[in-house]
Amino acid sequence: MAALGTRALVLRIGSTDYSDAVSDVRVKSDEDDADFVSFAAAAAGGARKYILALTLVQDTAATSLWYFMWDSAGTTQTVEVWPNGRPISGTATATQPKVTCSAVVSEPNGDLLGGEADKSTTARFTTECEWELTAKPTLAIS
Repeated sequence: MAALGTRALVLRIGSTDYSDAVSDVRVKSDEDDADFVSFAAAAAGGARKYILALTLVQDTAATSLWYFMWDSAGTTQTVEVWPNGRPISGTATATQPKVTCSAVVSEPNGDLLGGEADKSTTARFTTECEWELTAKPTLAIS
């Protein structure tokens, strides 16, 4: 069994690793409130929607995840979440699985820039956002 840890997660968008820019990454599932539910979806328990929830550091550098969100809002991007780290080979294994999804990048419904003052010299402003996924993510274990 590959129980998931809390320190090794890798977040990749396209071919870029943004792990150093995030402190919280979640793939969430919820009931879909669509007006149309097919018989197949109803038989499977109801339609679902999937979301990639992120907490990321605010950083206006052109190579940062925050700037990527700012500049790419409205586009669909391929996202990989490696909950137990990414092997050098880039191939998922039973102990280092990979979740892949297509996410529609969007700005947050809330704080986009700025935050509260803090006396710490290492504290950073963060932004929380949720990107809707176009379908259920896929899980690769080998």
